[in-house]
Formats: sequence, C-alpha cells, structure tokens
Amino acid sequence: MASTLVLLAHPHLEHSRVHRGLLQALRAPGPADIEVRDLYALYPDYLIDVPAEQAALADARLVVWQHPMHWYGMPALMKLWVDEVLSFGWAYGPGGTHLRDKDLWLVTSTGGSVHAYSEAGYNRHPFDDFMPPYRQTAELCGMRFLPPKVLHSAQRATEAELQAFSAAYVKKLATYPDWTLHLSPTEEHTIPVASSDRPAAE
Repeated sequence: MASTLVLLAHPHLEHSRVHRGLLQALRAPGPADIEVRDLYALYPDYLIDVPAEQAALADARLVVWQHPMHWYGMPALMKLWVDEVLSFGWAYGPGGTHLRDKDLWLVTSTGGSVHAYSEAGYNRHPFDDFMPPYRQTAELCGMRFLPPKVLHSAQRATEAELQAFSAAYVKKLATYPDWTLHLSPTEEHTIPVASSDRPAAE
C-alpha cells in the first residue's frame, strides 16, 4: 500500500485543465509511493467498493482529497464516498480508529477569484468559512486537517499559473511530511461511546 493516497473526484475530468493537469503531474516520474484513485473512473455507476477503499486507506499516512469545489463543497461521488467509506465503527465511534493520526489534505480549485471569497465578494465569506465540514470530518476520524491548497479563478488561469500550481503540489507530496512538522500535532480525540448528542440507531 502507498503511504500517500490521492482520491481524485472530478465528474468531467476530460474538460478540466486544472485537475487533468494535476493528474498528469502525479503520473509523471516524480514522488514515489503515491496511489491515485480516480473515483469517477472507478465508480461510474456510483457503486463504491467499500472494502477496497478502506484497504487503500489503511496504510496511507497522508490522504489527499483532490476535487473542484461544487456549490461550496465536494462533488456528489466524493460525498457518497465519505458517507459509505468513513463508516461508524471503522472511521469513528467505538472501534473506529483506522484513520487516527493520519493527515487529510484538501487540494481544490474554484471558479471564483480570491476576492469572490471575501466579505466584499459575491460569495460573502472567505474560503475558510466553507471548511468546517471538512475540518470536522477529519476531527471526528482523529485525523489532522492540513491547510488546503486552493487554486482560485481556475478557468482563467494561465498555462504558467497551472504549471506552477502543479509543480508546488508535486513538491509538497515529495517532501511530505517535512512541511507539516511545524503544524500543530493531532490532538487526542475522545468520542463518547454513548452520547445524548447522537440519536439512537434505528
């Protein structure tokens, strides 16, 4: 198993300059010990092989979610992957320790500009305001959520900007975990086995 697992989720990868370019950069000679799983290519029918996905996660130290932002969140198949793969008793809850102390890194693109993701822009919030679902998912699973890598104004990016973004992405993967050492360590997470906050199973 690879120590870095990249989960790519783009429903129209053939039309994406950004994520198609990132995939090509990952497949070129470069960082070793990286597994890339293109979820839309693997599961065009949306029937996710949960045991296979959990096995791919098992030995990874770094899990990368690479996708464009869709309506301020992840594409549909990525959300289904989260719902089914990060299951109770495996990723969280009693016995759910398989992802504990791993790192989760979001690498994404937006159609909007940096200004669009500000209080004065049309999204009315900075980009980080849309991150709580990602951050809390990592928290619940005992993972450390790394600072996201974001390319804004993706459709208007020049070839030089795309190449620079790809090069920086590959460099960070190649130098992991060195660039994470100054970040705060994973805190000890204690999720109650029984809690009044969680509805009883039906």
